[in-house]
Amino acid sequence: MKKSILFAMAILGVALLFASTAIYAGTKVPDVVKMEKDAYKEHTKGIVEFTHKKHAEDYAKKHPDLYKDGCGACHHDKDGKPLKNLKAGDDVKDCIACHKKPGEMPRDEKKALRAKKASREEVKKAELEYHAEAIHENCKGCHREFKKKTKSRAAPTTCSQCHPTEKK
Repeated sequence: MKKSILFAMAILGVALLFASTAIYAGTKVPDVVKMEKDAYKEHTKGIVEFTHKKHAEDYAKKHPDLYKDGCGACHHDKDGKPLKNLKAGDDVKDCIACHKKPGEMPRDEKKALRAKKASREEVKKAELEYHAEAIHENCKGCHREFKKKTKSRAAPTTCSQCHPTEKK
């Protein structure tokens, strides 16, 4: 009887260990995030390697005014409002969970919206359905703000500065 209880407790302990490891692993963010998604049939530019740790820790300490919303400087809700109460290890959705269309909005779609005299807000909302448009808006917007506030050219805003050249 005692052996079966000990055995059951040992099994339960191992199960809890695996469960806690799985929970921890699900919320751990690598220092560098390779911005490569399966949703894309092919990538036409080099894959961006986003330095999450540098942005979330180093840059945030040096420029608290740009990171006043903490993790919400990049992570937002469905209305684009910063998720202010996030902290390291919290579970967040990947951008493509909401910005579901891979790539950038096709030019003919943008042209059609302009032809029907859609407002800027309508055009922006339609653009942000596209994953690459959302990423570019988020990153480039922050980088432009950084350059403006610091009078520095350090934050990249062009394709070649972020997307490495593919070696063939």
